[in-house]
Amino acid sequence: MLQVRSARLHVMLWRRANEPFSGSWALPGGPLLADERLGTSVARQLASKVEVRQLAHLEQLETRSDPDRDPRGRTVATAYLGLVPSHLDPVLPDDTAWQPVDALPETAFDHGSIVTSALERLRAKLSYTNVGFALAPPTFSVAELREIYVAALGYEVTATNLQRVLLRRGVLEATGETAASGRAGGRPAALYRFVTSSLEVTDPFAVLRPPSSRAR
Repeated sequence: MLQVRSARLHVMLWRRANEPFSGSWALPGGPLLADERLGTSVARQLASKVEVRQLAHLEQLETRSDPDRDPRGRTVATAYLGLVPSHLDPVLPDDTAWQPVDALPETAFDHGSIVTSALERLRAKLSYTNVGFALAPPTFSVAELREIYVAALGYEVTATNLQRVLLRRGVLEATGETAASGRAGGRPAALYRFVTSSLEVTDPFAVLRPPSSRAR
């Protein structure tokens, strides 16, 4: 599960109490029961850590089948990507915490690599879909949305360019309201929202890329 918190992208991990990898951090999960489908198992596993209804988006990410990924024996794992909007603060168990993806602690199994895959998937989808809705609060200023995109993408984007691109694609709409003025005063910022909270491909050929560095 990923969420932008304090202007940084975080992943939800729990600290293992048992071997193997006792004391290391792991993605929430567990065995698939004999009478379960994958979707049911995911919901059950997440419910033990966080309120599932706080997820704004959930999709299957990948299946890992490396014979050596679990020292206890052959284990095939299917990973999912879940996104939580930035305005929510789920109550977590004592053994669970949000960890910044750019400074992960020691992780169990191949979970660090799975987080990298989730990050790559999210960044790709931010380019050609409206998946930003699953990271953003219900309403926001362009500056606030820019902060979320910068945290998720891992590089700078300008508020002006982000607004232009998303409005052109029909992803955003103005609410007609403005944010409260800050201490510095000034013109109140216009508030926007995503047109829909369902995943849609908005531009199959678009790619958001980091700014090009000058050739040396």
